[in-house]
Order: sequence, then C-alpha cells, then structure tokens
Amino acid sequence: MHKDFYIYQAQTTKFAAGFEVEKAEGNYIYGTDGEKYLDFVAGVSANTLGHSHPKIINAIKDQADKYLHVMVYGEYAQEKPIALCKLLAEATPEPLEVTYLVNSGAEAIDGSLKLAKRYTGREEIVSFKNSYHGNTHGALSVSGNENHKREFRPLLPMVTFIEFNNEKEFEKITEKTACVILETIQGAAGFLVPNEDYLIKLKRRCEEVGALLILDEIQPGFGRTGKLFSFEHFGIVPDILVMGKGMGGGVPVGAFMSSRKIMETLSHSPKLGHVTTFGGNPLIAAASYATLKEVLESGLMEEVEEKEKLFRELLVHPKIKNINGKGLMLAVNLGEPEYTLKVAKKCMESGLIVFWQLYRNEYLRISPPLTLSLDEIRKGCQIILDILNED
Repeated sequence: MHKDFYIYQAQTTKFAAGFEVEKAEGNYIYGTDGEKYLDFVAGVSANTLGHSHPKIINAIKDQADKYLHVMVYGEYAQEKPIALCKLLAEATPEPLEVTYLVNSGAEAIDGSLKLAKRYTGREEIVSFKNSYHGNTHGALSVSGNENHKREFRPLLPMVTFIEFNNEKEFEKITEKTACVILETIQGAAGFLVPNEDYLIKLKRRCEEVGALLILDEIQPGFGRTGKLFSFEHFGIVPDILVMGKGMGGGVPVGAFMSSRKIMETLSHSPKLGHVTTFGGNPLIAAASYATLKEVLESGLMEEVEEKEKLFRELLVHPKIKNINGKGLMLAVNLGEPEYTLKVAKKCMESGLIVFWQLYRNEYLRISPPLTLSLDEIRKGCQIILDILNED
C-alpha cells in the first residue's frame, strides 16, 4: 500500500508521510504497524467529534439503507438536507436563515463570491493578505499568499488585498466593492485572531458603502472555538457565512448561508445562478446533521475554554516562542520551519499526530477533535515537551 500510494495517487508535496492507516476510532488513528496514534489534528479540523463517532456512522448507515443520490441540488425535497438546513437556521442569529449545501469549503467560497456579485451588482472584491480560502480558481483568487498563486495566474481580476487588523486600510472598501471576505480567524497564517472591536468596525464600514461581509468559518466553525461559529465571540453577524471541514464530522461537505432576500437572487436572472450535482447529498447531509446535533447538545462546546487553558498551561518551554489561536485551534511557534517539521516527525514516531501551518511552517498545528479528554491533552503535550527537551 505504501508503494502504490506514491505510484498511483497524486501527491501535494515531495515529503508526504505515506502513513498506512488501518482504522480510526475516537481520538486515535491506528496504523497497519499495529500502533495507535493520538490525533491532535483531526484531519485538519475536519473530524469535529473524533473518528468514527457512532452517531455519525449510524446516520450514514440509516440513510444508505434508504437512498443515495436522486437528483441534482435544489429540485427534490429530501429529509436530511432539509433537517440540516433547518437546524442551522435555528442555531444561528438573524438574518442568517437559508443555506446552500455544496461539496467543500472551497466550493462554498466560490458560491459566496458569486452570490455577493449577483446581489450587489458590483464586481470588486476586498480580501486580506495572508488569507487562505481554498484552491479552486475563485477561492485561490481571494487567498492572500502570492507564492501559492503565482504559477496559476491569471486568476479573478479586481481583487484588492488589505492587512488583517489594520483599520487604516478600510478606505480601500468603497461603493464599488461587492464584498469583503475574510477568515474570522486567519488559518494558514498561524491562527491569527482579530483585535477587539476590529470586526465590528469592519462590518460598519461594509454597511456604510453597501458591501456584503463574507466570513469564512470553514475552519473555526462547528464548536472549535467554544461557540458554534467564532464570529459569535466578536459581536457581529456576517451577511454571508461560509462553512465546511468540521461540518461533516469526517465527510466532504461545505455550505454558504445568508438571508432569504440575498440568497434568492441565485434562483433567477439567470436561473441556476449556482448549481451543483452532489451538493446536499442525503448521505452527507445525514452525517452533517448528526454532527451538528451532537455539537449543539453534547456540552462539548462548553468544555473548549478549559481545554484551551490546559494546552496553554502545559505548553510552556524555552523553544516555544508564542501560541496563537483560540479554543481548539492553536498554533505553536517553534521558530524555524525545519525544526517544526522535525518535531512533527518525531511526535509521529512517539505516537502523536501533529501538523504544520500552510503559510507559516514555523507554527505547529494543534486542532484536535472536540472530544479530546483532559488526560489525552496531558499525554500529548508531554510528548511534545519531551521532544523539545531532546535537542
């Protein structure tokens, strides 16, 4: 399997681990080597409830016994997609009320950009330096790292980039701006959190010029910061909310959400303003509904603050420069990318899965399942500290 992985499956780096997975359950991944590995990454924030959560597995099995794909998105009324969208509407503040289900976070970003252009009739987009929104052409166009974009140009025109947490650059948001798009917490840049009142002032500027505010909650959403969505910490509600990753508890899904008034513009002039074959797939919707229901009812979100506090108390070491982030999305700065990759490799050898940040490889990623116990936090942190003490 290891050999065939490199021969037949397209690679995204020259140093993929090639770890052979036997099974995954709870907060552990089991290898074909007979060892089990504590997971501090959760499939890059995707496995909200850990691996093979019984409620998600049962939801998938129950739906599979009924039917799978029956029609392209938006034509037939199906139980689980409707239930998911209704529960999202009940769990989010006004004016968020209507959800468009798609297949991934990046596709949801593309759909949100189209929606903003269609509703406002404008063409210009404002995004943020060092932002990351995905790798489709549209999502890549509004991502703010040129090293990841240069070889794929031309991309979308009329995109302006401003600096995160710099209010002086709000002047670049004008009456020509269709939307401002940003990650509520910048992910690939090292889990950067907005300054106090920054998002309130940004939303006010958007309202002044008639631009829509799109918040990318693909990574921090679904309880990862202690709220269902992280914008709830900052006193605002976006015009368009984008979600993905942890939404499905381990299956591929994405969505964008808005008011009925805004969303209905995709249904006419032209009709099928956005369309997807497999978006809203009932099997995926069943898993997503089970995930959302468990996040809302289990009390796991109420535990996030305590778990973050424990991580910060334990991960104190001369080689740790700082820790960015909020809740269970933490970035541990080890100073040098090469050293961080070395530490990640040694952690794996010691039975702990950690990862690195896309743009800032000096940051060690910690984004575990919400189900991680306090004892498992202690166990994993001790492995990290032991490795830091080796050199």
